[in-house]
Amino acid sequence: MKTLPQTCEQCLEEFSNALEELVIFASRGDKSGYTETQSRDLIRNFEVTHELALKVIAKFFEKHKKGPFSGSRDATVEAFHAELIDDGKGWLDMIIDRIQYNPVYNIDSQATFLSNIRKKYIRLLERFERTMTKKLEE
Repeated sequence: MKTLPQTCEQCLEEFSNALEELVIFASRGDKSGYTETQSRDLIRNFEVTHELALKVIAKFFEKHKKGPFSGSRDATVEAFHAELIDDGKGWLDMIIDRIQYNPVYNIDSQATFLSNIRKKYIRLLERFERTMTKKLEE
């Protein structure tokens, strides 16, 4: 059975749900601290949310006959130029943090990554959600 491709609006809804879960999960850990397992779970939750944000960006550009892009960096730069995101450097930092956290690289970046997720990246994702909601209502 063939499935219909998701619309940009459906992708945004899926992203919004993941972001809501990420915010709840992050706030729980802020109160009681994070175990090693909770830290890994928060990072995984963030990575899923970030991937869904990139999917929303891709669908938005597909809808407007732009792209495809060769990777998340190109899509992020284009999203910044199209004013879908308001902090291009912050979004590129997200990508770099995800790359550095990858177990392939021998860099102990978990503490920094967790701090950035809680203090920076969730806010950037929330602003993206508001922007995209407005753009899709236009």
